[in-house]
Amino acid sequence: MLNKREFYKITMVSAAMILMLVNIVGAAPFAYVPNFGDNTTTIFDTATKTVATTVPVGHGPFGAAVSCTDAYVTNYADWTVSVIDTATNVPIAIVPVGGYPMGIAVTPDGTQVYVANNNDGTVSAIDTATNTVIATITVGVYPFGVAVTPDGSNVYVTNSGDNTVSVINTTNNTVVGNPITVGSDPQGVVVSPDGTTAYVANSGTYNTTGVSNGDGTISVINTATNTVTATVNYQTGFEPIGIAISPDGKTVYVADEYWWGVFVMDTVTNAFTNIVYLAAEPYGISVAPDGTEVYVANPLTTSNGSGNTVTVIKTATNTAEGAVYVGSVPYSLGQFIQPAGCCPGCPTHRPHKPCEITLRTDPTTQSVDLLKFPVGDDCMVFPFGNKH
Repeated sequence: MLNKREFYKITMVSAAMILMLVNIVGAAPFAYVPNFGDNTTTIFDTATKTVATTVPVGHGPFGAAVSCTDAYVTNYADWTVSVIDTATNVPIAIVPVGGYPMGIAVTPDGTQVYVANNNDGTVSAIDTATNTVIATITVGVYPFGVAVTPDGSNVYVTNSGDNTVSVINTTNNTVVGNPITVGSDPQGVVVSPDGTTAYVANSGTYNTTGVSNGDGTISVINTATNTVTATVNYQTGFEPIGIAISPDGKTVYVADEYWWGVFVMDTVTNAFTNIVYLAAEPYGISVAPDGTEVYVANPLTTSNGSGNTVTVIKTATNTAEGAVYVGSVPYSLGQFIQPAGCCPGCPTHRPHKPCEITLRTDPTTQSVDLLKFPVGDDCMVFPFGNKH
């Protein structure tokens, strides 16, 4: 769990950013990687593994969810969500949500976004047509990760503080049934492509009193009955955080902070079959839409300089075959790669003139009341009062 006290020191940040947008034509999707340490999101082409641009977002960007038209980034320290237009790779809106937003997911049809507000015990539902919160849903203690079923009917939310998973019906934005008890400190969550199973990474790092309790398991949930059908653990010290699944549903990939590796799990046997060791500590993890590659965010700088990268793993061989340097501390929780079919001819991005980026906060109330960022060749200003 992140140290929340340090974010009460927010005063005023003003920086000049130049958007270096390049002409990009290709069929591969783009990755949108939130960089917690420098308040930006790095966007790179998964075909060429080259960075297209780095755009400013809010303070402490943490989680990401991407549709064909927009990328959504949770700003942990601002209590907001930044919206990036994927056609231009320019921020177009900022949405105030609950306290310390972390995990985020978008429905398959792109109409709603769900945000886990870690401090509030709530989930914000955002209408993407208006970029406004249309519902605030009470869930468990310290909600962390979010995943939506492929049919868009339900949302699974991990509650890291009370070791449960809440299920939300997207039709009426209400909680379905009782919380599902899983392992300790559940964080990442993913739903299988056929919608029958949810997989939960129980990191076991902390319980509700902040004491390490060392769980390190994967809970397997039957989504028809919302019951745990298996608990998978095979190695002492296992500390899973991010979790993702292949498009064919046969393989689950788990980012493990303790072992600095990605564990590979067979979904038929619920057994781990491989581990890909990395040169840095992993956190967020996503699978490419065609299933050929896994992308792993490595947030911590290491003595060998392997932090602040996204490692690329080839699924055919389960080997790490390169990395993309991004920004500072890319936690990047969630599915940070565009879904399949979004980029048949990728739009040509035109260069934009620089614009002063200002994020103003009131040190007394810790409220953000102004955000200004470039849109086209102009500046768009978003005033709002978001009390911390």
